[in-house]
Amino acid sequence: MMGIKYEPPKGREKIMRLFREAIEAENARDLERAKKKLDEIMELAKDEEPEFYFEACFRLAEIFLQEDNYSGAVKCALRAIHRAPNEDLYRLGIKRLGDILFIMKEEGRLGEVSEGMDVTLGLVKDNEELYRFVMALMKIARGEKVEEMFTLEEFNEILELLKG
Repeated sequence: MMGIKYEPPKGREKIMRLFREAIEAENARDLERAKKKLDEIMELAKDEEPEFYFEACFRLAEIFLQEDNYSGAVKCALRAIHRAPNEDLYRLGIKRLGDILFIMKEEGRLGEVSEGMDVTLGLVKDNEELYRFVMALMKIARGEKVEEMFTLEEFNEILELLKG
């Protein structure tokens, strides 16, 4: 008797299924399950599907915001930006990070940006401008003055918004 060999879904299909499961879990307010699914997506997509990695990072950032884990949200956003597969997603990621930082400023939680950033700084050190931006963010979070200018206008806009 011949059995039917089960083939697990290949990369993209599995990622799509995990996204669906993550969204269902999030809608059911099962944030722990949603985070596990998004972590799985990030692991699968890191090298093969950078657009999915990017989106999973920002979905995870949104869950962290719901849990009042602002620092976790910023770190996820920075991971997404760092691995953005193209200029458009890079700039979109910076805008989305700006939204997170603006929420933090409104909530009086901007100081949390400077906490536990060593791993994230290590991650972005190969992108000189992003690294300098994170350093500037941490200075603002500690209440220090920042006069630095960046070639990417989005970075300058965020810093102006946070200083103002």
